[in-house]
Amino acid sequence: MTIDAQANLRTLRDVLRYAVTRFNERPIFYGHGQLDSFDEAAFLVMRAMKLPLERMDVFLDAFLTHAEINLLIELIERRVKKRVPVAYLLGEAWLQGYRFSVDSRVIIPRSFIAELLKEELAPWVPDAAAVHSVLDLCTGCGCLAVIAADVFANAKVDAVDISVDALAVAAHNVEEYGLGDRVRLVESDLYQTLGSARYDLILCNPPYVTDQALGRLPIEYSHEPTLALAGGPDGLDVVRGVLAGARSHLNADGLLVVEVGDGRAAVEREYPQLPVTWATTSAGDDMVFLVRAADLPARAATARSAAA
Repeated sequence: MTIDAQANLRTLRDVLRYAVTRFNERPIFYGHGQLDSFDEAAFLVMRAMKLPLERMDVFLDAFLTHAEINLLIELIERRVKKRVPVAYLLGEAWLQGYRFSVDSRVIIPRSFIAELLKEELAPWVPDAAAVHSVLDLCTGCGCLAVIAADVFANAKVDAVDISVDALAVAAHNVEEYGLGDRVRLVESDLYQTLGSARYDLILCNPPYVTDQALGRLPIEYSHEPTLALAGGPDGLDVVRGVLAGARSHLNADGLLVVEVGDGRAAVEREYPQLPVTWATTSAGDDMVFLVRAADLPARAATARSAAA
């Protein structure tokens, strides 16, 4: 099939059609940025050619070189046969209009917190200019740290991750956005190496996939680091640590923002007395919760940890 394709494909339109057909022939999963086979094919083909996706119509009938056709076929076949996500094939992912370099050392950015940041976390943050310090826990590729630094122009941002590999990717993205003087990368298991530092805002998109769900994920997720996905039996292993230390690292009027995927029920079972607010995102109102510093216990404790 590849030999036939090389012999017959000529234009960008030809390759785009070929990609859509190949993607529809296999049960690949679209959950890392694109919604269907056409969007996936368009993103792969246009970005691999370093062309603007929003102006695709201008280039559809452009002839490709043999080298370009071979490259695109190779990428398409890796997507189909190896189920490698497009972001890893291209080395880039987009989130709320921001471009980030990514590879298999980090999960592909897809946090719904980014949607809230684009709106300056209104109405929970009444004055974006008054935010002077932000902590991004489990920063991964640094996407939320970069967006937060852009949105809150007066803020210094600490971007924390336990993975040295992830921090290396984050460092590249911080440099790409020229934020080295405002975003500090910290290797730490949550708050462990932060000392007594306090922040106006703590963000966290932690690993939250339950053990049971982890085994059912599509093959595409097997290319991502398990450390960044696995949240334990109920998905809250890391979330518990985040909540436990948040009060002592937030300023008096600070705000904690945590993403938990489909874990709302688990959070409400574990913390029935905690007054959280569930933010509305494009995925609904059960993905991200917010808690004021004043509403957090001095040391959050769960029924499970208390019993222990």
